[in-house]
Amino acid sequence: MATEGGGKEMNEIKTQFTTREGLYKLLPHSEYSRPNRVPFNSQGSNPVRVSFVNLNDQSGNGDRLCFNVGRELYFYIYKGVRKVPTRASLGPASGAADLSKPIDKRIYKGTQPTCHDFNHLTATAESVSLLVGFSAGQVQLIDPIKKETSKLFNEERLIDKSRVTCVRWVPGSESLFLVAHASGSMYLYNVEHTCGTTAPHYQLLKQGESFAVHTCKSKSTRNPLLKWTVGEGALNEFAFSPDGKFLACVSQDGFLRVFNFDSVELHGTMKSYFGGLLCVCWSPDGKYIVTGGEDDLVTVWAFGDCRVIARGHGHKSWVSVVAFDPYTTSVEESDPMEFSGSDEDFQDLLHFGRDRANSTQSRLSKRNSAESRPVSVTYRFGSVGQDTQLCLWDLTEDILFPHQPLSRARTHTNVMNATSPPAGSTGNSVATPGNSAPPPLPRSNSLPHSTVSSAGSKSSVADGTLASGVSKFATLSLHDRKDRHHEKDHKRNHSMGHISSKSSDKLNLVTKTKTDPAKTLGTPLCPRMEDVPLLEPLICKKIAHERLTVLIFLEDCIVTACQEGFICTWGRPGKVVSFNP
Repeated sequence: MATEGGGKEMNEIKTQFTTREGLYKLLPHSEYSRPNRVPFNSQGSNPVRVSFVNLNDQSGNGDRLCFNVGRELYFYIYKGVRKVPTRASLGPASGAADLSKPIDKRIYKGTQPTCHDFNHLTATAESVSLLVGFSAGQVQLIDPIKKETSKLFNEERLIDKSRVTCVRWVPGSESLFLVAHASGSMYLYNVEHTCGTTAPHYQLLKQGESFAVHTCKSKSTRNPLLKWTVGEGALNEFAFSPDGKFLACVSQDGFLRVFNFDSVELHGTMKSYFGGLLCVCWSPDGKYIVTGGEDDLVTVWAFGDCRVIARGHGHKSWVSVVAFDPYTTSVEESDPMEFSGSDEDFQDLLHFGRDRANSTQSRLSKRNSAESRPVSVTYRFGSVGQDTQLCLWDLTEDILFPHQPLSRARTHTNVMNATSPPAGSTGNSVATPGNSAPPPLPRSNSLPHSTVSSAGSKSSVADGTLASGVSKFATLSLHDRKDRHHEKDHKRNHSMGHISSKSSDKLNLVTKTKTDPAKTLGTPLCPRMEDVPLLEPLICKKIAHERLTVLIFLEDCIVTACQEGFICTWGRPGKVVSFNP
């Protein structure tokens, strides 16, 4: 991919970068790719994806990774930042990933893997359940340790013929999983049920603003259990909240929609500044959602207030992945310390480690308590895009709590007035006047929600059908989900209510509103650029030759991958363990 400017500096691939906590370094010994070094033609291929699972074995090296490149699917032991000695450890290449010996390798004909997800609840050293979605619409359940293929769902493509864009196990479940398609539909499956030999018939369960949910109508229980139709165009990605109770979806129509997964109700929505939204993720405590897409921006949306609180501009092309870094996100109740750049100082802060997530989430929640001391919070998240750049962002308390006095200067958070749309938004008919800068806005950034229509917020379904349908869904979705505790519903600032269908011929139709971008711009759905703080990236580095498709934050490293099929490990400061044979 050509870069702008054409200079040597612009085209140079970075192998290390420095943040306030120290130096991140690319580790060549942990680079995974296709064993065949024949150049891979990435044009027309589906995005390379990477999934991790830990088998919790006694060796201390229980991490496994799965990745797809073209028609191929690989399953390897993941060595990460540690150079694991082997019998063949000779010379400087000791500990390097042995690409000739994957645990499992599959090559598919007529279709390509597009996405995959491990079931972490059932993973053991002897068996692991891996779901794989395909470009022709099928979903396969395989065990790459036993090298078995358990089941194939939507085998005859009777449920959906379009590409699978995202597949995820339902949190807390050993058998339920959710699949999104390029058709704009999602389907809830149970691995224990069959799909049937005829096309499924559906019955309306619930309908609202630009979405509808149907149950499968059959004499015996069969897949899919539910069909969600969301927005217009492809449903590009979805993500469950950390507690598993809410579902965030991003679509090609540019909307983020957040649903209560159990009650099938819309919690809130957001519209992109321009184009479709391609990726979405939740903060570790579930209070914020970040999206990225074709407007080249990252957008931060507050779950509780249902509003955009910041945008970030650093990419020069579409943003393909956004992810929070739970191990660098920090909370400090005393006077915040100034970072000197050493890893040791930063490690003294409280992290979202695997064993500390609950305690840190509780402390983060104290910021909403009037009796708690002032809290200094920094959320770290990252993004990668088609511009081959990795950006890291810090979301700090001057953005999160604008009414509180700043505890320290923020060098990487720039609240500014944009005078032009971001790159990539050419063609948008709405532009910010450049001849007169708008007056600075208060840091509170409180946008009125009174402009959101409340028409239809009262359910028009009175015959009891809806209630019984919800009850049926609750039984289906919760019978095998663990540790689920019902709490009071969150306040819904964007409650759209339900719309009943009076004709059985319209059960499979969604009430779609043709949203005029010019009318949404400047509303709470899509604030203008000058109405919200604009974040600057902490770092922005070119790290690949091909567009980036993977960004995963692990405890001791960051994992990235590009469309060329190279999976790279970036060791965190102070976490790299060397091995001397």
